[in-house]
Amino acid sequence: MRLRDKIICFVCIVLAVGLFIGAGMQLDSINRQRQDMNLIIDTPENIPPSLAFATIATGAFRGLVVDILWMRADKLKEEGQFFDARQLAEWITILQPRFASVWEFHAWNMAYNISVAIPETQPDQRWQWVRNGYELLRDQAIDKYKLKNITLFRELGRIFQHKIGGVSDDAHKYYKLQLALEMEPLLGTADNQYFDALAEAPLSWQEIIKDPNTALIINALKSADDSFSDDNEFVSNYLSLRQNSQRFDPAAGQAIDNFRGTEALNKFDIFAKAWQLRKVWKLDPVLMREINRGYGPINWSDPNTHLPLDWRHPDSHAIYWAIKGLKILAQEEDREIDASEANADRIVFHSLQDLFRNGKIFIYELQLPASSQDSPEQPQERIYKEVFLRPDLRMFEPYNTAVLTTLEKYKEDGDEQRMVSLQNGHRNMLKNAVLSFYQAGHKDHAQKILNQLKKLYPLPEFDVPLVVFARRRLLEELGSIGINDAKEQITLLLRESYYLYAIRDDDTAASSEKIAEDVYTYYQLKYSDQNRIDLPALKLLRYFGLIDFLNDQQYHPDLRKNLLGRIRIEKPELFKLLEVEAEKLRKQSEQAK
Repeated sequence: MRLRDKIICFVCIVLAVGLFIGAGMQLDSINRQRQDMNLIIDTPENIPPSLAFATIATGAFRGLVVDILWMRADKLKEEGQFFDARQLAEWITILQPRFASVWEFHAWNMAYNISVAIPETQPDQRWQWVRNGYELLRDQAIDKYKLKNITLFRELGRIFQHKIGGVSDDAHKYYKLQLALEMEPLLGTADNQYFDALAEAPLSWQEIIKDPNTALIINALKSADDSFSDDNEFVSNYLSLRQNSQRFDPAAGQAIDNFRGTEALNKFDIFAKAWQLRKVWKLDPVLMREINRGYGPINWSDPNTHLPLDWRHPDSHAIYWAIKGLKILAQEEDREIDASEANADRIVFHSLQDLFRNGKIFIYELQLPASSQDSPEQPQERIYKEVFLRPDLRMFEPYNTAVLTTLEKYKEDGDEQRMVSLQNGHRNMLKNAVLSFYQAGHKDHAQKILNQLKKLYPLPEFDVPLVVFARRRLLEELGSIGINDAKEQITLLLRESYYLYAIRDDDTAASSEKIAEDVYTYYQLKYSDQNRIDLPALKLLRYFGLIDFLNDQQYHPDLRKNLLGRIRIEKPELFKLLEVEAEKLRKQSEQAK
């Protein structure tokens, strides 16, 4: 080798060594910047073994490995090997934990694609995959890995709002029922004071055991049943004991009875439910209380006060996650409204609109006779439960206020296109609200909304008397009726008939009731072959309409009492149904307590 070549090699080696040393000197600075930018998932001592293996072993070939896993997961899904597909999906998210689109896709795939690949005769299996989808986003991407991309919050809200709250899935009634049954023991009849207590409950186990009074309850349960020996499982076992004491040693139930009615048991009960909300459902009671105050239904007795949302309803969860994502986004500096933020806003509006149209939940219980497959010696009655939804007119003001506030946000940002889109949806909602309040007998409120329509959207179709507008709108609704329109129309028509019956306008009341029956018959004939969007029995809708009227505090109490008295004498069959359902509600309330 010539001297010149040796010199060149030496210089290259020295230069390479210098570059390596220079790069090494920058490593600490780069790591600090990665930490500041939240690009490090976990500290080295806490990093999950699977992620450590994936990061170190695959090295530069990680992208190729991910591509292979994507193709394999898709093939397994097509072959019906769903559990293997789920395992591969988890590996893909581990290999690409910072890409929000990866989490979003796999959550959507499980909640929407894999779930409907299971026969509708197995709704429990379908529900499990829907849960897998939202838990992947909620428990892994958002809670464990602390990802703050708003698309994750929007997709999580969409699963609750559309997949569970909508009617596109044949098993949607089962999904709603399961969510309601899981949330009912925690928040079934919660008022504002209850949410205040949840928000102020101790945050940690160490804090609650420092209280000597609650410590007595904890020690008593640990002595009564070994199931309570593990502090990590104590709260979940306590809540299970309160719902079904037969699963535990009788001494555990007796231990609770010994403290029943005490302030200590009430304090621990609040702590346990707040703990369950935070740890299992990843819901912060402080934010829930804030959302209740801003988006909860209006209290008719005090219009300046919001009542809590019904957290058994999937749309309440959709609002929570969309609001949480928007709050995180609002912390960013020099941001501009993009499609992700606009979509999160839409989740809030659509959910509030859904709560207006279907915000009241009624869980109907029916005792079924023993099955022919049961043992002749031990025939067992079964309890059948189904969720029914009905309109909640109290949700109009929260919706209207939220939309008007967001329109101002888009106006300040100069986003004309999104403003027009939101205004179109707002205008249609106001048109529906006019008819809803009119049919419910609240004509003053209906006129107020119609006046708002005329002011915000001055079109010739709104410049008509209220009664003319309501009739035209009803004809439009019947022309393209869907299940939500049908339930809303029938329930509100029946409500109006009860109001007219209460004021002794019997002829008009009978006419309104006849229209409700005609709408019911028309809808059932139109969709008679589609079970997932069939209506409840007409007698149940009659009952729901009556309950809505009797619970509507905008009507004078004497008017409601007069109606009940007339029904008792003149419609004994309807009154009997009312008594039966009222007794069921009373028993359910006692069991919940």
